[in-house]
Amino acid sequence: MSRRRWTKHSVVLTLTLLTSACSTSKDELLPHGKQTMMDVWQQGTSASNRQLIDARQALRRPFESGPVDQTTFTRTAQNEIYSQFKRLPNPDLVMYVFPHLAGSDPAPIPGYSTVFPLYQRVQYAMPGERTEDY
Repeated sequence: MSRRRWTKHSVVLTLTLLTSACSTSKDELLPHGKQTMMDVWQQGTSASNRQLIDARQALRRPFESGPVDQTTFTRTAQNEIYSQFKRLPNPDLVMYVFPHLAGSDPAPIPGYSTVFPLYQRVQYAMPGERTEDY
């Protein structure tokens, strides 16, 4: 019985030592200083904020104070017909069929040419993706 009690006490003592070894004080983990959280934030973002403002200024376009032509933004019958979504080119292929015999009772078929599109469907470009007219 004493061996069992000794084992129990040693397990409890070991667990207590393990859990207390991992603990630390709040002041040791997060030391206090004279800086506030706002000071730390501004110190970390001031350099990158200045770079961001400079980069934005380089990308900005000058503001046009004159009248803006609204016709480019307005829907009309003409620009509805000539849609923003341009058709992509679908070249025609010309195929020559040589003279041959066809059917169960072979009949002579003369040679001929036929035209068919390269792509099965008509494809459209996204606005601004294709600028040249064809």
